[in-house]
Amino acid sequence: MYRTHTCGELRIGDVGKTVTLSGWVQATRDLGGMTFIDLRDRYGITQLVFDMDTHAELCRRARKLGREWVIKATGRVRERASKNPNRPTGDIEIEVQELEVLNPSKVPPFTIEEETDGGDDLRMKYRYLDLRRPPLQRNIIFRAQLALETRRYLYEQGFLEIETPFLIKSTPEGARDFVVPSRLNPGQFYALPQSPQTFKQILMVAGYDKYFQIVRCFRDEDLRADRQPEFTQIDCEMSFVTREDVLQTFEGLTRHLFRTTLGVELPEFPRMSYDEAIRRYGSDKPDLRFGMEFVELDELVKGQGFSVFDQAELVVGICAEGQAPHYSNKDLKKLTEWVQRPQIGARGLVYVKINEDGSFKSSVGKFFSDEHLQRWADAFGAKKGDLLLILAGEADKTRKQLAELRLEMGRRMGLMQPGDFKPLWVVDFPLLEWDEEEQRFFAMHHPFTAPRQSDIPRMLDGDFETMKSLRADAYDLVINGAEIGGGSIRIHNRELQEKNFRLLGFTPEEAERQFGFLMGAFEYGAPPHGGIAFGFDRLCAVMQGQTSIRDFIAFPKNNMGRDMMIDAPSPISEEQLAELHLRLVDLPQKD
Repeated sequence: MYRTHTCGELRIGDVGKTVTLSGWVQATRDLGGMTFIDLRDRYGITQLVFDMDTHAELCRRARKLGREWVIKATGRVRERASKNPNRPTGDIEIEVQELEVLNPSKVPPFTIEEETDGGDDLRMKYRYLDLRRPPLQRNIIFRAQLALETRRYLYEQGFLEIETPFLIKSTPEGARDFVVPSRLNPGQFYALPQSPQTFKQILMVAGYDKYFQIVRCFRDEDLRADRQPEFTQIDCEMSFVTREDVLQTFEGLTRHLFRTTLGVELPEFPRMSYDEAIRRYGSDKPDLRFGMEFVELDELVKGQGFSVFDQAELVVGICAEGQAPHYSNKDLKKLTEWVQRPQIGARGLVYVKINEDGSFKSSVGKFFSDEHLQRWADAFGAKKGDLLLILAGEADKTRKQLAELRLEMGRRMGLMQPGDFKPLWVVDFPLLEWDEEEQRFFAMHHPFTAPRQSDIPRMLDGDFETMKSLRADAYDLVINGAEIGGGSIRIHNRELQEKNFRLLGFTPEEAERQFGFLMGAFEYGAPPHGGIAFGFDRLCAVMQGQTSIRDFIAFPKNNMGRDMMIDAPSPISEEQLAELHLRLVDLPQKD
């Protein structure tokens, strides 16, 4: 028997018991006549005691143990003289009577502690060591609990968990596919699914009216902290539903997950149209933990001889409450440089400080009188001590730039409090986006999204300008500025789907070749249906107040899409290439 208890299990009520524990050596402390070892497993840490007076040989052996050695110890539970209130097992210790080394360990390349000295690449190379650290263990355990509660809720709502294929057909919309060559079909390729979208719609046609799957998806795209080439979705679809039905069901799921895993009761889920979100916050995923809404100033600022404003398509700003005393000229110069970074791209920043005596100090004071600046302050609802920050330029770019500045000011002002969760449904997205460079429409969500019911006649018969104004029956769930999930009511008849493909630039032949199976299914009694997919990794991170999804994935990739631990991707042999009817070509060398 390797253990009778785990290293996080024993309490004061177990004093006097003889127990066996197994785990990893966290730390060793040699105090001369006594040696103490912290023994760790994923359940916790228990202190072992070796007494030179009573077990001299055991004590000498214990002093030779290194960090991360795997050992088995048997002994008697006793009450600690010096208790550790920060540890659940801190009232007891084990007086060891038998010790067995199960496996020695090399010295780890970084510390296996709450806070480690290992860099990202090193930790990912030795991921099996990093996963021993308590923060990652908590994340992985939380992820497992979240998956369990997701299944529990959806099963209770009558959903069926149904698996869909991983080897599917490549599609031209969305991100790049990962492709898999077929040995049995020379020159042909599978694709790994970016989502199970068409299969779950087929399941609706097949009569399985409530489907879900916690499913792996794959996208060959540039990576960031909240993106990985393979990621997990809570993927769901329902038949005979309206948008309201879907929103109510998955608002319920979200409330259930926060309640059962965090003990948090979420506040109201407000609704906001896409246009309103862009106008008020410059983003379709606004963080509602704080205000700082946009105020447009075009009518107040143009025509006063300041060319930056006069030539701008949009002049818009935010009010940072109480920040005027905290920003010197040097601080404001640094803030201006921050918005001028290539990642943001603003040409400059206009500020107005409202001093405590009611006077104004502004970077454009020579162009605008105090009376003008007072009218600006009135438009913001600003008061003494506030700081106005204003950008100008092309409307879309300027809103995005100000959205980044708003988030940065929210961080600097401490307005994003841990444990504060503000959900939001963003609805009524544009159905289509026009791309000037490619001179074609793209789907805002995906090609299977239905327009709002009232827009269907306009979609079938409207002109070019009408297409730009079509609204999708789509919705995103946003929590604390992160898009947690997105979905829509789907097109469920062939005529409308063919029209949408035409608008997206598909020829009838291309549409039939790519999606003929789906349009064919629509001709056999497809019910009205809609669904949603939650980004499971991102939901974990948001619920735990973290920005990166990497530490909620057991074996993630780095920013180049590489698995540092197993060194993948990697070359394959010429024999394998030949079996797959492939050959390598010389690639041009990069400068």
